[in-house]
Amino acid sequence: MKRMLSARTTFVGFALVLIAASARSEDASWGCQVLLCAASQNPSWHGVGYCVPPMTKLISAMKKPGFSWPICQEANTGKPGHEVYEECPAGTTIGYSTQGDNDWQGAPDQCIKTVNVCQYSGNRGTHTQRFGAVIRGVYENGNDGCLQQITTQRPRRADPYFFDIPNDQGVKQRFWFNLSH
Repeated sequence: MKRMLSARTTFVGFALVLIAASARSEDASWGCQVLLCAASQNPSWHGVGYCVPPMTKLISAMKKPGFSWPICQEANTGKPGHEVYEECPAGTTIGYSTQGDNDWQGAPDQCIKTVNVCQYSGNRGTHTQRFGAVIRGVYENGNDGCLQQITTQRPRRADPYFFDIPNDQGVKQRFWFNLSH
């Protein structure tokens, strides 16, 4: 019989472990199975045979209308968060590659750094593209300036979903995971 706790369990302070320490993993609710599998880090749920069926079921259910994330009430976590993009590097800000009318913005898929190059040359309002970065001149008060914005694509996360799981002291630990097959 498989147990929820095993020597291979790599996450610590997992609230579900306290509740289900002696329960068979097959007896856990679907929400708790998903949470347990999503929190598996080494190996990820992809490498744990027990985890493939509940996670495959989840991926299939997400494609259906009216999907509701299965919750593990005992673990006090709710549904996961989702962040598609990595943080921008220090010294940059988040930007948008598409913008429309009425302040509509697309995905926050750019990292922007403003630099003072103090060597302006070229036509006002031009921009160039170099090494995957877009460089635009920035002009204040209608005057030519030395500031340029360097825009790069914001990196996508390999594991865009996360659960914040409280440990036995109530401190939350973040566990990132993906839902690709």
